[in-house]
Amino acid sequence: MPLDPVDLTARLIRCPSVTPEDNGAIDLVARTLAAAGLECHRADRDGIANLFARWGPRGHPRTFGFNGHTDVVPPGDSATWTHDPFSGMVADGVLWGRGAADMKSGVAAFVAAVCDLVREAPPDGAILVTVTGDEEGDGKDGTAAILDWMAAHGEGMSACLVGEPTCPERMGEMIKIGRRGSLTARFTATGLQGHSAYPHRARNPVPALCRLMDRLATATLDGGSEHFDPSTLAVTTIDTGNTASNVIPATCRATVNIRFNNAQSGEALANWLRQQADRVASETGVAIDVAVRVSGESFLTPPGPLSDLVAQAVEAETGVRPLLSTTGGTSDARFIKDHCPVVEFGLVGATMHQTDERVETAHIHQLKAVYRRILEGWFAQG
Repeated sequence: MPLDPVDLTARLIRCPSVTPEDNGAIDLVARTLAAAGLECHRADRDGIANLFARWGPRGHPRTFGFNGHTDVVPPGDSATWTHDPFSGMVADGVLWGRGAADMKSGVAAFVAAVCDLVREAPPDGAILVTVTGDEEGDGKDGTAAILDWMAAHGEGMSACLVGEPTCPERMGEMIKIGRRGSLTARFTATGLQGHSAYPHRARNPVPALCRLMDRLATATLDGGSEHFDPSTLAVTTIDTGNTASNVIPATCRATVNIRFNNAQSGEALANWLRQQADRVASETGVAIDVAVRVSGESFLTPPGPLSDLVAQAVEAETGVRPLLSTTGGTSDARFIKDHCPVVEFGLVGATMHQTDERVETAHIHQLKAVYRRILEGWFAQG
């Protein structure tokens, strides 16, 4: 009997797996895959639940992989939801709950597609399924840990599909063939505290930091590239913590986030930020410290056989020819791109991370069909 991806999604939603908690979600996926004959292993690290599963021979030259996550962001105030966020309620053709879009439905769809295929038409090759409980967190013990486990055990993928929700509004409209990089920089400007009536006796860090933030926010980082929009920089906070109107503070802090394309690198941007900070510091006499964290470099899987295969499957099942895109935030594909070619395709993500997160049940069935078609096409290539 075919595996129902809607029922599996609902059961996963009922596991309140808010990062970093698992609450049975990974075990549910493992039991489902094991029942279909997949060899399952835990690749947990530092308290994070991770799953590796394989059907077929290790090291086969035609090994297709799926990747996803079962952890979710907090639901907020449950009283503001139409249905309890961990109920997995189905009503009028809609499945409600935290993780319905991002991305327990994606995990359920590829698990169901894999289970049905290996039972009904076992392919000549291998299929890997990797699922983490640390995508919504910082990710260091999630998919990265699974890939480390794979390297230690001689496992590998020829290509991988990440089941993140990729469609903005309409099912089938977008495939991700790359992602922008993400960099966060925190600035601490240190001057000299003083009385606001005697500003000449102080060294005010606020105007200095505001000058720097203005220069950063109005700078043109680049003009984009063939597959990427221009890089962007957003000032996300400027704060002194000062509650007194008659005191010039000694310190002021600010944060910026840069989403950058493949014309940039995290290192080059970090150097540019420090240069700009040093310039303002020399102009104002206010010391400015810069701390940079790059959570992922940009990457691109060039259009080719993998994206063609996925696009053809999407169009066949949805009637929509998908756009190849690199928009959006980061995903665990940023780890996989160093292992093998990777693309992403999943459901409509319009309600992900929102109150009343939900998806159409018909779309979950459609997604399972897309994944099944991708697998059949992959192994039919010989």
